[in-house]
This record gives sequence, structure tokens and C-alpha cells, in this order.
Amino acid sequence: MKGKNQTSHIKIAVKCCEDLKNYSRLIDKLIEKQTSKELENNRLRLKTSIECARWLAFQACTFKGHDESIDSKNKGNFIELIKFTSTFNDKVASVVLENAPGNAKYTSPTIQKEILHILASNVRNAIREEIGDAKFCILVDEARDEDTTALTLKNEICTVLSRYNLHIENIRGQEYDRASNMHGEWNGLQALFLKDCPYAYYVHCMAHRLQLALVTASREVKDVHQFFDHLVNIINIVVGSSKRNDELQHAQAE
Repeated sequence: MKGKNQTSHIKIAVKCCEDLKNYSRLIDKLIEKQTSKELENNRLRLKTSIECARWLAFQACTFKGHDESIDSKNKGNFIELIKFTSTFNDKVASVVLENAPGNAKYTSPTIQKEILHILASNVRNAIREEIGDAKFCILVDEARDEDTTALTLKNEICTVLSRYNLHIENIRGQEYDRASNMHGEWNGLQALFLKDCPYAYYVHCMAHRLQLALVTASREVKDVHQFFDHLVNIINIVVGSSKRNDELQHAQAE
């Protein structure tokens, strides 16, 4: 009897081990299936964000909204475009925005900037391939939020050109506005480049020329001139206060 009981216990133990193995396989399959589904949803969610960012960038549209809170009726172009896209695709609708997990929405400003950075890199690489070993021209406009001395600008431009293996001696044209640090005959940016490449001829920026022409022409038309005078005053008043900006947008909405 003792031997039979031991045999029964062994059989029960073996059966339990087999059951555990079966349950383990079943759990593994469920986890694998769940992980695969999450991966598919994440890819679809990210693809939607990429396509929306690509469209907005191509159309030179802003991304961020003035009010992106839950109760906002207009959360900005990026969020609203994702919402609009989801109305035509049930699969997209099931994984984006409020249906996305809190840690993988792929809509944060950081994600938007990262997507734009990748798109910009692809565009720059495509331009570089198109240039090849050909001669090229540069068009530069300085920004007010950085050092705009001619030497600093030259060093920054040279850094960018070097990054893409573009040689200064292949420059055949420079196009800037007529600010002294840009077009200065002796110490301007164009003069510094001419020292390294005598064929990098300077031309006053065509877009800036057109702007100056329009400004001059508008002064001859009283209504247009008054309009821009008022517009400048409005801009100066509104941008100086976030509260005024909100009031202007509220008035515009009404």
C-alpha cells in the first residue's frame, strides 16, 4: 500500500508539473500576443504623429495651440489634425489621444520636436546629395537671440558647411540683407568669406529688396500706409502683454 501511495503521489506531482508547464506556455502566448498588440498600436500611434507633423511642416503651419487643456475647443494644429485623422480611420481612433496610454501618446512637445529634427535632417541630407561636388551659394539671415557679429556668424556657417562636407572654396554667391555686420565692405560677413574665396560674390537678398520696395510703394498709397501704421501700433501694444494677447484672440473669436 505504501508503494502504491508513493506511485500515486509521483503521478499527481508529474501531472501538476505538466499542468504548470501548460499554464506557463499559455501565459507566455498571452503575454507575447499582448506585447505584439501593444507594439502594433505604438507603431500606428507614432506613425500618425509623424504623418501629421510632416504635413504641418510641409505647409509651414504652427503646431502648438494657445490652449491645449482638456476643455479647450481648439488645441492647436497638431492635436486637432490627429483628431481629424482619427475620424476617418477607426484603427487610428482606437489608439490615439484619449485612447492612448499615458506614457505613450507621442504628442508631447518633446516628441514633436524630435520628429521635426529627424525630418529636417532628412531634408538636409537630400539637399547635400543633390549638391554633390557642384558649386553653391549661401543665403543667411541673422537671429536676434544670438551673437550676430560677422566673425561669429562666419564660424557658425563654416561649422554647418563642414558638417556636410561642403567646402568654402566652392561658394559662388552670398545673399544677405544690408545690415552692416552682413554686407560691410571691410569687416562684414561677405568680406570675411571673400578673403577665403574670391569668387563668393555678394548680392543683396532679393526677398529683402522686395520687402523694401513694398514698404516704399505703400507710402505712396495713403490707405495702405495708414493701415500698416495702425498695424504696427497694434502689434507693439499686444505683444507686450499676454493678457492683451488673450483679449485680442477673444475679440477675434467673437
